[in-house]
Amino acid sequence: MNKLLTLGVALLSLTFSASAQKMASCCARPAGNLSASATESFAMLAADKDFSGGHDAPLPFEFKGEGQNIEFKTADGSTGRGFEIKSATPSNKYLFVIHEWWGLNDYIKKEAATFAAEMPGVNVIAVDLYDGKVATTPEEAGKYMGEVKSERAVAILKGAQAYAGPKAQFASIGWCFGGGWSLQQALLGGKQSVACVMYYGMPEKDVAKLKTLNTDVLGIFATQDKWINPEVAAEFKKNMTAAGKKVTIESYNADHAFANPSNPKFNKEYAAKAHAQSLTYLRTKFKVKA
Repeated sequence: MNKLLTLGVALLSLTFSASAQKMASCCARPAGNLSASATESFAMLAADKDFSGGHDAPLPFEFKGEGQNIEFKTADGSTGRGFEIKSATPSNKYLFVIHEWWGLNDYIKKEAATFAAEMPGVNVIAVDLYDGKVATTPEEAGKYMGEVKSERAVAILKGAQAYAGPKAQFASIGWCFGGGWSLQQALLGGKQSVACVMYYGMPEKDVAKLKTLNTDVLGIFATQDKWINPEVAAEFKKNMTAAGKKVTIESYNADHAFANPSNPKFNKEYAAKAHAQSLTYLRTKFKVKA
């Protein structure tokens, strides 16, 4: 009996060890990679049926406003893409808008145009982290999000920064997948970063990295979110405090992606309030008048 018990424990231990190694391999942070620990753990949600099932396919929408598609060189020797709305007057102020898991679709272009109209004197670039791919179904979105390599995303963001120039001031805003990357953009921007808004995105957990932030952060979260839940937000606040950085946490009694009008959990009232908070924050940091 004891031998059988010992064998069972050994087999259980081996099974757990193999499972842990598998988990570690898919979540491991590549050496020297700034963003993988936070963003790749979030990308694992691409395989979560509850997560994908909570995102209805976006309704058809075509953006017909001003702006143009742009390309820029990236740090890995390739080409990056974005959608830019330039300020009517020359400006070194740049807001990087980072899409959610659908990709840089016309809804994101509309968001970029809204911020451009509300903040005269600020250039707005919606950055494409999917290299031209745009999802129209949850299955496609999960596939594209899961395929994002941190090294490539970092190269794209650095390319966008180089496009803006060494004298530019950077701010960023993003939702869901883009929320986590908005924070990474602020980290990558160094002393040029002046503002960061992240909507229900995976926060960076490495306090040493957070210490390098040159800006505070406005974090917008949803209390009913099963994934980026209140515990995640609380841990982020704790880590930011440990890093000596300021973070403002705004929590809404809503579900994940509540600010997305194409999501079944969309909350018009809360989305409007969160947008107003984001706008006030960005205007203050960029010193732009209403």
